[in-house]
Amino acid sequence: MTAQARFVVAGAGGHAKVLIATIEAAGGDVVRVLDDDPARCGEFVLGHRVEGPISDDLIPAWAHLVLGVGSNRARKDLDRRLHATYGVVVHPSAVVHPSVTLGAGSVVFAGAIIQPGTEIGRHVIVNTAASVDHDCCLGDFVHVAPGVCLAGHVRIEEGAFMGMGSCAIPDARVGAWATVGAGGVVLTKIPAGATAVGVPARVVGSQR
Repeated sequence: MTAQARFVVAGAGGHAKVLIATIEAAGGDVVRVLDDDPARCGEFVLGHRVEGPISDDLIPAWAHLVLGVGSNRARKDLDRRLHATYGVVVHPSAVVHPSVTLGAGSVVFAGAIIQPGTEIGRHVIVNTAASVDHDCCLGDFVHVAPGVCLAGHVRIEEGAFMGMGSCAIPDARVGAWATVGAGGVVLTKIPAGATAVGVPARVVGSQR
């Protein structure tokens, strides 16, 4: 992020609060916070008044949009309906190797580490103190929760969610829109749309 880059944050909940703090820690300027919930409009998040609804009309052409929404499906829905220029936000305490690619709209929070050769898609969340080792691939709309540890060559497909403190060993795969519960350990492959929990992570349900 360039110093004094200007951002609009879409969303005003807890995730947006951390995102605003991250933008400001990195030297950016939050010029507007938007939310679709009328009950939130007029409230303040870290000193920023919430406006709404989330729409292209309220996003200045000179600002970068970031989606401050933790739900992967909600971020995808917002991306479909908006036509803004998206920014990338990285906390100054995060360690991101120069060879890492970060897709538009992705965010990396405090204390996270992303090692060489990793590819990060669009609107991905690498949350607080998560560790993503070398040559991983995180698809669009993935959310890697706080304290997650991904070993080398792990692939997390579009929309998947890695719960707090979960892990994946080298070469593990998590299918599209799958969920790995908090503390789960992925040893092989979690199918698309599945919910897996435990050590090792076992499928307990499916969203499809």
